[in-house]
Amino acid sequence: MRILLAEDNLGLRRLLEDLLARWGYQVLTALDGSEAWQLLQSCDAPQLAILDWKMPGMDGPELCRKVRQQDRPYTYIVLLTSQQGDEDLITGMDAGADDYVTKPFNHNELRVRLRAGRRIVELQNELMATREVLQHKASHDSLTGLWNHGEIIGLLRQELARARRREEPLGVVMADLDNFKKINDSYGHLVGDEVLRSVVQRMQAQIRPYDSIGRYGGEEFLMVLPECCRECSATLAERVRLSICSEPIATSEAAIPVSISLGVVSVVSDWDWDENAVIKAADAALYRAKQSGRNRVELAANPPLQLPDGQR
Repeated sequence: MRILLAEDNLGLRRLLEDLLARWGYQVLTALDGSEAWQLLQSCDAPQLAILDWKMPGMDGPELCRKVRQQDRPYTYIVLLTSQQGDEDLITGMDAGADDYVTKPFNHNELRVRLRAGRRIVELQNELMATREVLQHKASHDSLTGLWNHGEIIGLLRQELARARRREEPLGVVMADLDNFKKINDSYGHLVGDEVLRSVVQRMQAQIRPYDSIGRYGGEEFLMVLPECCRECSATLAERVRLSICSEPIATSEAAIPVSISLGVVSVVSDWDWDENAVIKAADAALYRAKQSGRNRVELAANPPLQLPDGQR
């Protein structure tokens, strides 16, 4: 594990560098408090630190306070101090230190305290990783990796509020694979899952980095397109359609032709629509696309936007 050592006394610093290296730590050294603060602000800052209480530039307690104000992975801090009074030690702990060792220190005592700090940092990192996994599972569809139903609706709600505040359009697309049940019936649900994953990859290749796609349910998807007017929403939906139907999808059983129908609505800032009204309008446009022969884009806006013949 990497450890930051901030100590301005040359002799003591070299002793600690030697000890820490022998104990298996990768040591980053700071000669004063200001240099230590620069290292602790870096994106790959060590999560374990030994800070001398009294240093030029910035003392140990002040460094502790600044570190604790940062929003970043936890840094376990051991203060190295010659202060013996209870009040001084309380001051150091209140500043954000996790532990302290008084000078002159016992080598084994320091080693044990660092081992405890290392264990705490490792447990903290494990907890953070587990939390991220759980958060991802709670917000994403397990099959496709897209936002799940609840999250994409929440994103639509947020983007509607943002579009009203900034007086910008918002494109929303409801998309549904055509005759998907036939694929499941003919090839089985595992192949159907392969098709869904491949469709999602093709869809994601067509959207902008700040657009969002969620699995609305089954083989139905909801796309949220910030700052997208009617024309660009329709064009993007048409690109998605062509990317899916232009070439059969390779699966473990066969290359399967797939098409998709899409309903598009572009909300303007003076519309007092909530997410339910927007979804209802996009869903109605999708229904018209299905009724009109599938594998097409329909727009909810009135009057309808006519796509060029080559894009139908």
